Amino acid sequence: MKLLIFRTILIYGCVLFSMRLMGKRQLGELQPEELVSTILISNLASVSIESEEVPVTASLIPLFLIAALELLGSMLSFRSQWFFNLMSGRPKTVILDGQIDQNALRMLRLTIADLMEALRGKDVFDPRDVSYAVIETNGSLSVALRPEREPARLADLQLKAQQTQATIPFVLDGQVLEDNLHWCGKDADWLARTAKANKALLSEILLLIGNETEDYFLLKKEPRSRKEAG
Repeated sequence: MKLLIFRTILIYGCVLFSMRLMGKRQLGELQPEELVSTILISNLASVSIESEEVPVTASLIPLFLIAALELLGSMLSFRSQWFFNLMSGRPKTVILDGQIDQNALRMLRLTIADLMEALRGKDVFDPRDVSYAVIETNGSLSVALRPEREPARLADLQLKAQQTQATIPFVLDGQVLEDNLHWCGKDADWLARTAKANKALLSEILLLIGNETEDYFLLKKEPRSRKEAG
């Protein structure tokens, strides 16, 4: 009995340490690789606790190896957008300007009932009120309402909306989202002029968001320190 209590406390401490080591995001909404790591760690911990015949090291070594692999994967995802897309996938737009993209739903294996349930979770009951909705890589739904449907803002003040579309990303970590550019009536020439006006190459842009107006927000990548570069 004492041995079981000791093993349980030891495994609990090691699992807690591993989860803290993998970062705070592990405790929130999980990416696919994070979910796999969490499931494997919990299974390894339960085997070591339930079976006294199994040495503790038989669970601790794979446990810390999984944590190390998760850390390595997180570092590679941070440094490489390609690796992040490979491991976690990409956000997928499911509604544009009130129109549901049925092909996107089929690719995601989502039913219309699933989509409507997710919209209701965002207090949206009519897809026509949505300007932009995207399924994030962690499976959650992000929604931007049409400006005239925003609650208690423009309508209550009797102000006319200055834009008809939501603010959406044009460039993410150096990668151009061409569909978003075209949806807002912009092209590669506009993107090149914008980058030049901000003295930035496309590869140097961390984030560029905007809408069909000339208003936009551009954030350049910060230069890596010598310590990070090493």
